[in-house]
Amino acid sequence: MAFRTVHPADALPGAPAALFVAGAGATGASSQGPQLGDEVIVMLLADVAPAWRLWGWWRIMRGGQSFRGVPGLRFAKALGSGFEGGFGVRPSRSRQGVFAVFETEAAADRFIQQSPTLAAFRARTAELCVAKLRAWSSRGAWSGQMLQPSAPVPVAAPGGGPVAALTRASIHPRRALAFWRKAPPAQAALADAPGCMLAVGLGEAPLLRQATFSVWENLAAMDAYARSGAHLDAIRASYREGYFSESMFARFVPVAVQGCWLGTVYGD
Repeated sequence: MAFRTVHPADALPGAPAALFVAGAGATGASSQGPQLGDEVIVMLLADVAPAWRLWGWWRIMRGGQSFRGVPGLRFAKALGSGFEGGFGVRPSRSRQGVFAVFETEAAADRFIQQSPTLAAFRARTAELCVAKLRAWSSRGAWSGQMLQPSAPVPVAAPGGGPVAALTRASIHPRRALAFWRKAPPAQAALADAPGCMLAVGLGEAPLLRQATFSVWENLAAMDAYARSGAHLDAIRASYREGYFSESMFARFVPVAVQGCWLGTVYGD
């Protein structure tokens, strides 16, 4: 995946540009594998400009209501972020995200290229990054909604191409303190993990509804982190102690990534 680091002032989002295509065959179904669906996910990461921060908070508070009537949209989540896009309990005043699931790639493309929602974000953000994804593995649910696999499992080999992951959970209030004792070491390890190209902490609500989205150079790098000490310890504790009332763990093939996040430009 092509990327370059720039000063944020040099990466203000403008009109839609050609999306970066992650690789041939990323969206096709294997003739010998299970039947795959057409579902496509759009992950939007935004750093709202200072003059528009009340607008940004208003969108988060409205949640999914902001996306009613979007053609082909199955469900969507408006998300806040940790400070500077990180993972701590301190919220960011400007960074936020959108997780949207579309029935088809054509519907996702219309949303990215033509929707008033994306036009509003482009006009009001200092940074904007849009990722178009197909799920190849998903376990669990988000507000009762499950993801439909729509990409073949990528090959676990060096140079096999980028992959992405989403981990989200609704935390039992009585288990929140125990969860947040375990979370910081795993989150710190993620930020420094070899092969991690992008990582952001997101959430629907402070402390209790949390998510992590990350993009990796290849499957081997992502799996190495997943099996590492702090992260593995946190996952085992979550199952052993029953931290979550609902959770989702999903992996994706990035079909396209375009824009800027934390000073890094993705795509052309």
